[in-house]
Amino acid sequence: MTDLQIAQSVKEEHIRDIAAKLNIKEESLEFYGTNKAKLPLTLIDEKKVDQSNLVLVTAITPTPAGEGKTTVSIGLGDAMNINGENALTVIREPSLGPVFGIKGGAAGGGWSQVIPMVDINLHFTGDFHAIEKANNLLSALIENNIQTKKRNLGIDPRTVLWKRCMDMNDRGLRNIVAALGGKAGGMPRETGFNITAASEIMAILCLSKDFEDLKEKCGNIYVGDTWEGKPVYARDLNAHGAMAALMRDAIKPNLVQTLEGNPSIIHGGPFANIAQGTNSILATKMGLSLSDYVITEAGFGADLGAEKFMNIKCREAGLSPKTIVLVATIRALKYHGGKPLNELTNEDTEALKAGFPNLERHISSLQSFGVPVVVAINTFSSDTDAEKQALMDHCDTLEVPVALSNGWAEGGKGCTDLAKKVVEAVKTCKGVFTPTYSLEDSPRRKMEKICSTIYGAENVILTNKANRQLKRFEELGYGKLPVCMAKTQKSLSDDEKQLGRPRFFDIHIREIEIATGAGFMIPIAGNILRMPGLPATPAAENIDIDGDGNITGLF
Repeated sequence: MTDLQIAQSVKEEHIRDIAAKLNIKEESLEFYGTNKAKLPLTLIDEKKVDQSNLVLVTAITPTPAGEGKTTVSIGLGDAMNINGENALTVIREPSLGPVFGIKGGAAGGGWSQVIPMVDINLHFTGDFHAIEKANNLLSALIENNIQTKKRNLGIDPRTVLWKRCMDMNDRGLRNIVAALGGKAGGMPRETGFNITAASEIMAILCLSKDFEDLKEKCGNIYVGDTWEGKPVYARDLNAHGAMAALMRDAIKPNLVQTLEGNPSIIHGGPFANIAQGTNSILATKMGLSLSDYVITEAGFGADLGAEKFMNIKCREAGLSPKTIVLVATIRALKYHGGKPLNELTNEDTEALKAGFPNLERHISSLQSFGVPVVVAINTFSSDTDAEKQALMDHCDTLEVPVALSNGWAEGGKGCTDLAKKVVEAVKTCKGVFTPTYSLEDSPRRKMEKICSTIYGAENVILTNKANRQLKRFEELGYGKLPVCMAKTQKSLSDDEKQLGRPRFFDIHIREIEIATGAGFMIPIAGNILRMPGLPATPAAENIDIDGDGNITGLF
């Protein structure tokens, strides 16, 4: 059966009954139908947060189709509950870009899914729409202030950095000219779109602590300069109140369920290759308030999602995971060992072993945080016993705990061994994590430490444009912000063609953006784009709806 058929074969429990498993009263829920609900921020208990155990799920460098972090996260959460632990899976919301593109949705797969799968992967509770509207409201207010004579701030249109956003892969919107049509249309200028997952508003939502913090962060957004060179912020346009009002409901985490009837929280959806790649602080803290173990994930490989989870999210939230689960697949390791994509289902232990260095690089970079690491082998039907044994034996030689994760085929019962290894690892955690860099380091030094410690790069090279931007941001007083590297997810380097474990390479920063509301600097490496494009044959072409409203072809 397809993921969609599996999801539709399970009878959903009413969301009030799911909430009752967390001791949440029905009157506390904001219902979105019978199978999903918003949770009030009052459920967060900081004392309980400090007592619970946070487990991060990340991955090796993925193939284009991804390696199943969400599937492992959900299967692990279900398995821990089978083993008698009080566990809750807290993950991100899917973006429509990948859903209609190549990678698919983000609700898990097989028998390790969260439901209602169709709702989650499409409009869900409207969080992405609210973020998009708040983002584009600021764009409208900027254009209006440039055009109007009353209360004009004197914004120099050439300096406006703020872009519109849309939750779709549309390469035609990356670079555009706005405000055409004569005097009434405003002042023409070059601009563009980001995908909603890369919007600073998404980052702000995921890093906000409450409504007031959300509004303050929105007000701190740097949009450009006046003709005299003075910085202009969203608060100068009186935009922050209305922007936060649009996200009144979006800031509240969403409650759903797994196929096995366990509660799960989904909230926020930034990409890890172009943003911080983790769900919201509020959702994570709510999960920790309601359970003893929270299983959460960070996007793409550990070089992107896990690094930002630790150095940006955990630092901002005062959190520290007790264990990191590194998802590896035999198909990905064979891919990094030089085997073509169309031959990954064929047994090849030599290609597998040739891909081991990629796994080793991620293990060493994660160990730099001082947190226990467990390897989860996310299994596929094409994996052979010889391949699985070779990978497990290699992990043993590295002295890293390892377990098979059969959640796709078996649900929680296929991950019970992994769950035991995770609980054992949590008990060995000796303290809080060690960040990769200090906030007192210069921005360049922060980049260098990430690129050497996490990627294995030798040097960081900035273009003249990036150097000018960096100088400007430091002059504005933002040199102590953390950095959020925008880099391809397909390689440890900034060149997607360098598979495996590249050596003797440099990271090239072509430009630098600033997210003063979210509170980080964004060095953009190589050819990475903040508005992706669709593949030659997008998944959207296979999606349909029948006369009764039933959706098919979603996965």
